[in-house]
Amino acid sequence: MSGFSQHKQRRMEVSNQATPNKKGNPYISLEASMGEELYNVSRVSPMRCIYRVPYRLRHVHENAYTPKLVSIGAFHHGNAALKPMEEHKMRYLKAFLDRSTLSLSGYILKIKAQEERLRSCYIEAIELDSDEFARIVLVDAAFIIEVLLRSYYGHLVDEDDCIFRRPRLIVDLLPDMLLLENQLPFFILEDLCPDFIDLSSGGTSERLSMVFLSLQLLYKITLLGIEGTVQENVVNIRSQQVKVKHLLDLLRTLLILPISKSQIRGTFQHFPSTTKLHQAGVKFKVGPSKNLFSIRFTDGILEIPKLTIMDNTELIMRNIVAYEQCEFPFELHVSAYVVTLDYFVDTVKNVELLVDSGIIKNCLCDNKEVSRLINSLSSGVALCNGEFYFSTVSKKLSKYCDVRWHKSIANLRQNYFNTPWRTISVVAAGTFLVLTFVQTVCSVISVA
Repeated sequence: MSGFSQHKQRRMEVSNQATPNKKGNPYISLEASMGEELYNVSRVSPMRCIYRVPYRLRHVHENAYTPKLVSIGAFHHGNAALKPMEEHKMRYLKAFLDRSTLSLSGYILKIKAQEERLRSCYIEAIELDSDEFARIVLVDAAFIIEVLLRSYYGHLVDEDDCIFRRPRLIVDLLPDMLLLENQLPFFILEDLCPDFIDLSSGGTSERLSMVFLSLQLLYKITLLGIEGTVQENVVNIRSQQVKVKHLLDLLRTLLILPISKSQIRGTFQHFPSTTKLHQAGVKFKVGPSKNLFSIRFTDGILEIPKLTIMDNTELIMRNIVAYEQCEFPFELHVSAYVVTLDYFVDTVKNVELLVDSGIIKNCLCDNKEVSRLINSLSSGVALCNGEFYFSTVSKKLSKYCDVRWHKSIANLRQNYFNTPWRTISVVAAGTFLVLTFVQTVCSVISVA
């Protein structure tokens, strides 16, 4: 007997056992309905990795979490605004099947065999029948695979391709592929991607790696601090036995790979603002590392890795943070980074100081917009009371700012020795006072 038949029979048993009997128990009807509800409550899967964005984050900037061009997976399927893209998906599916060694029915069988596992990756039950769910997964998975292939193998793109040619929809498509609610489990991409297909322009076959192809794409669409080459990170991911859950998870993995477990210690600490740090004489310098987490403070010099802020930076950062808040509540490293940035930036002048120091590369042109972006990124972000990656740096900075001598020296440098002319004026005035004092002393001695 199938699972669906057993479930139906069980529901009939529950209904028959709870036939209303008002003489014996006037509440038996309520008991029956509640009993059936309890029986039908679905179990939360430990494999869940595709979430709805929490309201505390979504309401700050809803557009950053909502697809504009394409739906991927079940959450946004059927959205009328995204319907025009469905035809392009079918074109990509046709091309995918044409170059594959497996038939359409073969792919459907593969997805059906993984259906329970696929559904368990979503935080909530997907109210779609088996055929419709399999159809969505196949069309969307083939579409993602084709995008990855064509992004790497340029000769696969023909003149009729609307994604990579006119009107170049890839520009709007890529951000949609990194939305938390717009993900497909990575294992199904690996399972559906043909093992051997003829892709190279020379006519030779080669084995494909979905991690490699995905990294190639991520390197093109984000300028966030990613250490190492594509091939080095492929090796790192394999050596650390990282199980990639989806594209957004892969991007977060790239960012945190350089983090050492031994470095994570201490509880959350408040950071002094850039203004206070400047008043205490702290010097700002671009850090040599690409790794965003490599913030160092030594001998009055604060080194911060360069952050390039582009049009899609806010969307990418918000979705990584939203994913981290749901999936890694006790490993909130990217969340800690955006909170730290918020402490550094209080005003537009703080942004100007960081831009002048080369720490922020502002591709938005407007420093006021960068200030708004940084201040709003941490809105609604929750940090646990446990380990905070930047704890040591924050303690060092706070301790340095509390020393009055540092503030006094900084005040002299910034207000009296900040230009050559002011330095000359102060030195001249000091010399004049000294000479006047010497003359006065000499006069007193001669009179005596």
